[in-house]
Amino acid sequence: MDQFKRWHLEWIGQYNMSGILIIAKNKRAGFDFELSTSFEAGMVLQGTEVKSLRGGKCSINEAYVAIDNDGECWVYNMSIPPYQFGTYDNHQETRKRKLLLNRKEIHELEKGIALKGQTIVPVKVYFKGSRVKLEVALGKGKKLHDKRDSMKEKDVNRKIQQQIWD
Repeated sequence: MDQFKRWHLEWIGQYNMSGILIIAKNKRAGFDFELSTSFEAGMVLQGTEVKSLRGGKCSINEAYVAIDNDGECWVYNMSIPPYQFGTYDNHQETRKRKLLLNRKEIHELEKGIALKGQTIVPVKVYFKGSRVKLEVALGKGKKLHDKRDSMKEKDVNRKIQQQIWD
């Protein structure tokens, strides 16, 4: 990989040597939910959406995942801005997008939603090779006191690390 291409990939997102380029992360997901099982899902996208994602433009902060009656997974409110050089055939910014999961994975997600009272949370969007992937996870919402406990735990761990390095 030439130096300019590596610099460009590092500039638009987090890039690691295994061929994964992270485009967007849902930072609030770990704070608002206790995440358990995660799945890697492909997405059905239009050409201008992929070009916009290559530019590093995406937001999944307000996105959510739902399973319809036909047993298909869809992601809603995922914002991919229109491609800058697109024509009249440009995509809608927040249209629903189909997720590509195995039947077994969809069944496990349905079971988690129904029995455990969990929800499906989009965690991050990334390129794996030339394919766009969305990582989704089963998550159970945290209460306010749980959030406070996790914040206290992080503060204690941070202070311990500071004392170790000093």
